[in-house]
Amino acid sequence: MFNCNGDDPRVHDIKNKIRVVPNFPKPGIMFQDITTLLLDAKAFKDTVDLFVERYKSKNISVVAGIEARGFIFGPAIALAIGAKFVPLRKPRKLPGEVISKEYVLEYGRDCLEMHIDAIEPGDRALVVDDLVATGGTLCAAMSLLERVGAEVVECACVIELPDLKGRERLKGKPLYILVEAH
Repeated sequence: MFNCNGDDPRVHDIKNKIRVVPNFPKPGIMFQDITTLLLDAKAFKDTVDLFVERYKSKNISVVAGIEARGFIFGPAIALAIGAKFVPLRKPRKLPGEVISKEYVLEYGRDCLEMHIDAIEPGDRALVVDDLVATGGTLCAAMSLLERVGAEVVECACVIELPDLKGRERLKGKPLYILVEAH
């Protein structure tokens, strides 16, 4: 299991900045709201810094951020480690030629798209999102990247919902998590 060092005081502070919203977006879901984390400049910076510390020496050439919350952390990580940023978007948001992958969420179905020319064969990719639940979104992201020749080095998320066992669906790819859900 690849998790952040829980002894780091920044991790405790980050976890305490995440608000849990019951019954959103539908009954029974305990939504992990990172907007409260983003309102605290120190906690937001610490979140990015923890990812950068992990990836700065791993020769990552591309950071792929999953819409929408992967767009918050991904570009900052990419800039800090000297990698390009590739957005993985919802359908019909990218102009030009794209490839797509449908997937199942914990409460529905969705699809990701990526520009077909965004990745070069041999790129070393990091997939970034805010949360892993069932693992469907991360699997779709990895599928897109691998389909055009990238090597997915790792997936990185701020939060994990361990009860939904998303980690088990990741085809053996390492998953780095800062905090487990409240």
